[in-house]
Formats: sequence, C-alpha cells, structure tokens
Amino acid sequence: MLEPAETYDEALRRFRWRIPQRYNIGVDACDRHAAARPESPALICEDEDGSVRRYSFGDIRALSNRLANALVAQGLKRGDRVGVLLRQSPETAISHIASFKAGLISIPLFVLFGEEALEYRLHNAGARAVITDTENLPKLLAIRDRLPELSTILVVGGGPAGTLDFAATLERAADRFTPVDTSCDDPALIIFTSGTTGPPKGALHAHRVLLGHLPGVEFPHDFFPQAGDLFWTPADWAWIGGLIDVLLPSWHHGVPVVSRRFAKFDPDEAFAFMARHEVRNAFLPPTALKLMRQVEDPKRHGAKLRSIGSGGESLGAELLDWGRATFGLTINEFYGQTECNLVVGNCASLVEVRPGAMGKPIPGHDVSIVDADGNEKSRGEVGEVGIRRGDPVMFLNYWNNPQATAAKYAGEYLLTGDLARQDEDGYIWFVGRSDDLITTAGYRVGPVEVEECLLKHPAVALAAVIGVPDPIRTESIKAFLVLKPGRSGDAALAREIQEFVKTKLAAHEYPRAVEFVDSLPMTTTGKIMRRELRARETAKA
Repeated sequence: MLEPAETYDEALRRFRWRIPQRYNIGVDACDRHAAARPESPALICEDEDGSVRRYSFGDIRALSNRLANALVAQGLKRGDRVGVLLRQSPETAISHIASFKAGLISIPLFVLFGEEALEYRLHNAGARAVITDTENLPKLLAIRDRLPELSTILVVGGGPAGTLDFAATLERAADRFTPVDTSCDDPALIIFTSGTTGPPKGALHAHRVLLGHLPGVEFPHDFFPQAGDLFWTPADWAWIGGLIDVLLPSWHHGVPVVSRRFAKFDPDEAFAFMARHEVRNAFLPPTALKLMRQVEDPKRHGAKLRSIGSGGESLGAELLDWGRATFGLTINEFYGQTECNLVVGNCASLVEVRPGAMGKPIPGHDVSIVDADGNEKSRGEVGEVGIRRGDPVMFLNYWNNPQATAAKYAGEYLLTGDLARQDEDGYIWFVGRSDDLITTAGYRVGPVEVEECLLKHPAVALAAVIGVPDPIRTESIKAFLVLKPGRSGDAALAREIQEFVKTKLAAHEYPRAVEFVDSLPMTTTGKIMRRELRARETAKA
C-alpha cells in the first residue's frame, strides 16, 4: 500500500487505500500467486527434530482446496465458524486459507489455553468445527459434550472414533475448489481479546482486515517487501501479531515465511535459527528481545536481518542501542490492538526514532488523542488513543456483544483504552491503560478471566489480580487471595493454586506471585479496587 517516499509527509500525501469491493483473503494471499507462479516458495517449516519441509504457493493452494472441500462435505456452510487449535505449522496456515476460501470464519486458538478458556471461546463463537492435533485433542474431547454446535474435529496425526484424520481426509478430497465470492466487508475471522470488565470478547474482522494491515507492516519494516525478504516471528499464529502482522501480509506480497515449533522460546537458538534460514525480516516482541539481549556474543551465529518490528510495550533507549549494535539496524516499534491493529509506528528510514515513543500515525490511519466523548485533545495533553471510524483495519463488531461494541466508540472514534499524549512533532507517547488490562510477555490479559478461574479453586473465597512490574515480561501477574474459613495460606498452597490456573486457563495467565490477604479493597457496590492494590505494590517498591 505504501508508495516509496523520502519523507514522512510525502508518504502521507501519496498514500491511497486500495480496497476492492469483492475480496477474499485466501484468494489474495494464496491462489493468485499459485496461478501466476505455482512453484514460488511460500512456507519453510523447521520441525523440532531439525527436519525442514518446504511448501510452494501451488502446494498451499492444493492443500487448502482439499481442506475446503472436506469442510463443505461435513456440512459447513458460509458463515460457520472453524476453530484452529494448532502451533505454528503448515496445517495452521492451510486451515485459515481454506476457511477463508470456503466463506467460513476461522477462530485462531492458542495451544496453551486450558479447557475452560477453550470452552468459553468455542461456545461463545458457536464453532461447528475444530482443527487440532494429537497433543491438544484431549482438552477438546474433555469439553466436547458441552459444545452442542461442534460437529467436526479434524486431528493432525489422527484421533479416536468420532474425529477425522487430517491427512487422510485431505487425501480423499479433491484439490480443486472454487472460492466463495466474498465482499471485502464479509466476516473472515474472530480473534478473542481479553478485557477487564467481563469475559473475553471475540473481535470479528472482515476480509479487508488484511489490506488494512499492509501499511502497518510495510512502514515499520522499512518499505517491505524488498528483494530477498524472508519473514519470521516467534509469536504464535493464534495471535493477531503472528497471523496478520507476519504470515498473511507476507503472503499477500508473495514473500515466503519460515516457521518453527518452539516448545519454549530459546533466545540463543533464535539467533541460530534466523542465521540458518537467512531470515531478513522479523517481528520480535519486546520480551523476546529482552531475552535475546542476554545471549553472549550473538553475532557468532551470523544472523543478518534487514528489518525488525516490535510492539506491545515501549522498547526504550537501551534496547534500541542493543539492537543497533547487534543487528546493525534500528528496531521499529509499532502499536495497535486486536480490534484495530498497526495504526502507529516507526520507520527509521523515514523518521527519527525517539526512544519511548510509539511512533507516528501510520499513513492511512487517522489517529488522535481524544477525551472520553471523542473530542480531540491539544498537543501535549494526555487522553485516550482514538482511531477514526471507517478505517479498513478496524473490526466489524464484538461477536454477539452489541453493548460492548457500542461502548468501544465515542463520537467518530474507536477508543483503545490506552492513555497517551502526542507531542508537537506528531510522535505519540504511551502513558498507561485506562483500565486494568495486564501486558505480560507480549500478551494482554484481562484480570477478570484469571480471577474467575481462581475462584473455582476450593480454597479461594475472593480473588483480585493485577500486573506488577517485571524486568523481562513488562508485567507479571500477581494474585491477592482471601481464603475460605479453615484454610491457611502457605507456599505449598500457592504453588497448587498456580498450577490450577495454569492447567485450567493458560500457561501465560497464571499468577507468578500469590499473596494471601485477610480482605480486598472494595467499592461500596462491591467492585474490587485494583488501583489500590497497584498503589500498595508501588509503595512497597
């Protein structure tokens, strides 16, 4: 979307959105490349044993056609929802592309989700089918009886009776499929985002969301793509940062992506991996960068990147300096959220990167600092980051939640819930959250979901969760617990409760610190005053 430019102002003047009325992500990101150059590389997948599988756009088209035919044969029809519970893998990409081409709505699901987290999302979305693997199948089977609309489970690696073997099912299906004729505004996927005032909400995005992301990828990657580009991220494709910040925009441009199933992020291996595959572009969340900064002599691996984008928290001068010394480039920070992503960012080849600033509004996005009613604030004043309605990257609505959708807007602006200020030069500086959302290791976690899980433990009477400063994760989760009569808090119980949340909810959402208290600060209407708990932690620090 971005035209070559010498200055930021020139990039703004030259930018034009090009959004066709009839548009399908699967056709755009796969089929059109397969038609023009079927042997062109699309995906390089390194497995845990070090073996490498390579897929061309022609391969991805044929496999996604087979899967689309299989899903339709199972009775799924346009608008039905398909959960994708897989790590970074060829099957993950194929599942999303097939869903888009069949007019279905895909639901990316994180493999670290526990049973309750999965049940809520699948039930809320009314998923008709789920594609998973043998590793994650037990969680799905445990909740299947509580998902009345779920009729089809495809299992990579095969599963028991009542499920379908992914490979065998594709083998039986035809490799030709006519994609559904979709509008750019037709729904394409639901990405669940955690909030603070209730359960997770499903952000419903249209097919145009990929085109809406393009300037936000091209800008922080210094006018991506360029000759020889090859993209990688350790971020799971179950999150918007992996799926629509890396995989799909790369494929839109016909740029190959490399994937790796990291059971746990290994910073030293990340350097070796990027060197081994000659990765040129990477999205590295700040937590990954902080861990990689601890690697001794990283240059010994020989990684040679052209661009690095990062988002989720401020990088700061120290991390930027380390990036320049290690990679010989400036890491470009960017900003967005699941509902309206990649709207602010840096582009070192166009503008000065100021440590601590999120950057400037990316061409194509009308971003302002506004008050709670959607009125624009003056330069230098703190307000909420707002994005003007009508942006192609903006979500359609929250799935089955019109009240939350309406509350997301004020006047002409979508409100992000993030407080910031804009200086006289147009840079936007993050100040804090207007709610209680926790940013930990690049994930945004709503305290309500964690608190509700904690309350299911037989020893817990009351629970409150906040984020506390963490040098690696930005914030880590801390739980304050009031126990039921007759129970006493000790280290053993704390560990038991932590494991309970890790198993029931997700490994990234368990409280790394547990404090047993006699009471919690409450309002007169019985709401937990998390700000008081944060103030206590600040005072302790």
